Amino acid sequence: MRGRRLLIDTGPLRTNPQYRRLWSGYLVSTFGSEITLVAVPFQVYRMTHSTLDVGLVSLAQLGPLLLGSFGGGAIADAFNRRRLLVVTQLLLAATSLGLALNAHAARPALWAVFVASAAAAGISGVDGPTRSALVADLVERDSLTQAMALWQLMFSLNIVVGPALAGVLIGRFGLAAAYWVDVATFAVSLVSVLRLSFPATTVVRQILDPAAFLGGLRYLARHQVLQAVYLVDLNAMVFGMPRALFPALAVLRFHGGAETVGLLYAAPGAGALLGAASAGWVTTVRRQGLAVLVAVAGWGLAITAFGFATALAVALVLLVAAGAADVISAVFRSTILQLEAPDELRGRLQAVQTAVVTGGPRLGDLESGAVAAAIGVANSVIAGGAMCLVGVAVLAQRLPHFVSFVAHRSAPDGGAPGKSDVEG
Repeated sequence: MRGRRLLIDTGPLRTNPQYRRLWSGYLVSTFGSEITLVAVPFQVYRMTHSTLDVGLVSLAQLGPLLLGSFGGGAIADAFNRRRLLVVTQLLLAATSLGLALNAHAARPALWAVFVASAAAAGISGVDGPTRSALVADLVERDSLTQAMALWQLMFSLNIVVGPALAGVLIGRFGLAAAYWVDVATFAVSLVSVLRLSFPATTVVRQILDPAAFLGGLRYLARHQVLQAVYLVDLNAMVFGMPRALFPALAVLRFHGGAETVGLLYAAPGAGALLGAASAGWVTTVRRQGLAVLVAVAGWGLAITAFGFATALAVALVLLVAAGAADVISAVFRSTILQLEAPDELRGRLQAVQTAVVTGGPRLGDLESGAVAAAIGVANSVIAGGAMCLVGVAVLAQRLPHFVSFVAHRSAPDGGAPGKSDVEG
């Protein structure tokens, strides 16, 4: 009994072929995206030797990402989600193709890296909410926690394998090879999307109008629990995400190269993989808001300690611990969002989630890169981890309804606020 509770429940993958297709296709495309996630900052750092420039390339992605996320969420609620995914796979493949061709040039253009990665971020802003919104269409509500745990397992697998392989690919075959692998993964993802049988609930949608873009934000303004889902993650990623410093740390502190960069990027994913694979117990947790705060505090502690580490092995262990804490937070946050969001607004609220999950780390890249340029790489990591812990304490004090929140499995009616809702 205890062993079954510890291990992740694979029921949605075993019994739901639609979810399995969506999950497996995203598994492959995310694998390629994780490779590019390492290749782009490594290429920028190698070209400029500047942590600030690494942060700036993430900043260049932020605007398109936010625009794509909020617009994409409304589009996902208005149109055929399967067709949207077909379009996004083709466009994302085109951006990776541009990065690959630029990397083949005798003198790759820095502006091309900025433009292609910014375009990919904007398209991902549409792709992410659309795909996430489909999960609730394909899975029974009683299985949503298991489905979201499997979703996090998928990401965790990729943020281990993708960065680690990226380091090997870049070190042995060059940056262009890494980008070409990313191009190929989108072809596989496209096939999986084309094989989806379209859910009946997503065939007919409302007419898209300008007010639809703000509908999710208006709903969010009245619900403290949903606000907290986003604010807690922003706190962790903006202050406690030092990934922009990994290329500099690999070279300056750990005296390595591309392979070491890949290991640093992969280590949080290894922890996330371990955390997700052993997440069978999450269904027994009632106070899910408190669980999120505890997990984020664990992330902040591990990142602070990582800033003091001088041995690569110790640093990797601490990043593994941080990743394990982060994935537990992600499982609970995703579950809360899926259960509390009305179906007609799910795409737009998932868009906010996409903006936070992918935009937060980019703001963190800018913050850590700029602070590192001012006070040093290690001090930037330590200060960020400490600020994350301060943020957890402040949020716990300011968001009491989230601390006491207990998720209800019944479908939200989208009308009158429930027990977890607080009027703004």
